[in-house]
Amino acid sequence: MRSSSNSTQLDATDRLILGELQLDGKLSNVELATRVHLSPSACLRRVKRLEEEGVIAHYAALLNPKAVGQHGTSFTIINLETMSTALLEAFEQAVRDQPQILDCYYVAGANDYLIRFSYRDAEDLERFHTEVLMRLPGVERSNSMLVLRTVKKTTALPL
Repeated sequence: MRSSSNSTQLDATDRLILGELQLDGKLSNVELATRVHLSPSACLRRVKRLEEEGVIAHYAALLNPKAVGQHGTSFTIINLETMSTALLEAFEQAVRDQPQILDCYYVAGANDYLIRFSYRDAEDLERFHTEVLMRLPGVERSNSMLVLRTVKKTTALPL
């Protein structure tokens, strides 16, 4: 799939399609076409165009973390020793290689990165912190915030 740096012009029907797919990416083309009031062939052409233009980046199944044994979520702020290009590249590659890290953002402000990861229990959290986070290249310090309750979580972007 091609990723475009310019935003694609979306009409009202494209927005309807994207909204429906964000709610249920497993919709059949026939069901999607019915919901957005298009013929199946016209709907499929639009979906394929949205995929080719990189508007639809990919499809995925969203798992219930607790159902797969991941009972905790942590947001951790990471500060590096220095901001050299080599260290940033090494840190970012090490993060990409760590499957337990769900998200990593390079951020502006007083901190360098924000990481989200999941864990099974307190022992898993401690292991991950000491054996993974603090061993990532160049980590000087970290500050973790443990989620007590999720108030809102969505993957759907506003259209």
